[in-house]
Amino acid sequence: MVNDAQDWIKGTAQSCSTVATLVASVVYAAAYSTPGGTDDRGFPKFLGSSNFLFFTITDVVALVSSLASVVMFLSILTSSFKIEDFYKPIFRRLSLGFAFLFLSLLSTMLAFSATIVITLKLEQSNWTLILIHTAAALFPVMVFILFQKLFYEVIKVLQRLIVGTIWNMLEKSIRILLQLFGRLICRKHNNDVYV
Repeated sequence: MVNDAQDWIKGTAQSCSTVATLVASVVYAAAYSTPGGTDDRGFPKFLGSSNFLFFTITDVVALVSSLASVVMFLSILTSSFKIEDFYKPIFRRLSLGFAFLFLSLLSTMLAFSATIVITLKLEQSNWTLILIHTAAALFPVMVFILFQKLFYEVIKVLQRLIVGTIWNMLEKSIRILLQLFGRLICRKHNNDVYV
């Protein structure tokens, strides 16, 4: 059973690291071939545009998150695969790798939609075309979300971890505040008794 789990995790990590590497190479190339081209001085033509700023931000987020995803999946491939590793470390790395991979795909699609908007030079009064192009660009991400059962499981686990961590921090804070409040009441009561 451990060997089956090891084979499955290795196969998943290899496949996902390949996808993340492809995303990283695409967004890296997109960063150097600016949409709309450059002017005579070598500056991007749409440098002052908010759409160009959006493209730049989403492209950088896509590059960083895809490289983080590659690192997570490579850390899985190079792990020792001991039985105790299957309880938390490998699962956390796999969850983070999937989250970073999803973020990189989403950011890539947003950068692509920004490129379409920049290239078509749409006016602000033509928001319907912008929404249509953005929806078309985000369609692959929606398909990915709808058909990935593992993605939903990862999101559920991350949600439980985050909510559990916040709840524990809140519980500890309330306990500390109650203790401080109790000490203040005891101190006030002791001062009133001696007066």
